[in-house]
Amino acid sequence: QVHFVESGGGLVQAGGSLRLSCTASENIDSVNAIAWYRQVTGKQREFVARIARDGGRTDSALYIDSVRRRFTISRDNAKKVVFLQMSRLKPDDTAVYYCNIPSPTNWNQPLTSWGQGTQVTVSS
Repeated sequence: QVHFVESGGGLVQAGGSLRLSCTASENIDSVNAIAWYRQVTGKQREFVARIARDGGRTDSALYIDSVRRRFTISRDNAKKVVFLQMSRLKPDDTAVYYCNIPSPTNWNQPLTSWGQGTQVTVSS
């Protein structure tokens, strides 16, 4: 079972940027897809973005509408890291961000256990 450790969160003003890192405990070369999720306190965790094994393909990255053109997901398999570059952050982006392997049939369902996540707080 692969485990992920999220980092890079923090406090930022609206309009600012952050880069989140998701470090895997083992080789991710064979992992078909990895996704970022976020959870607002008291609300259900939601899918944010996904990247396929071949990160160089045009259709490798997928995003929910609210973050499209603001967030960029990428992966470095050699370093066992998946990134989420977040720009033009909004207060609504405030949440704990997690990464995981999404179920092929339901991206809201993970295939491994959740890590601690990393807190992103965007001030107005």
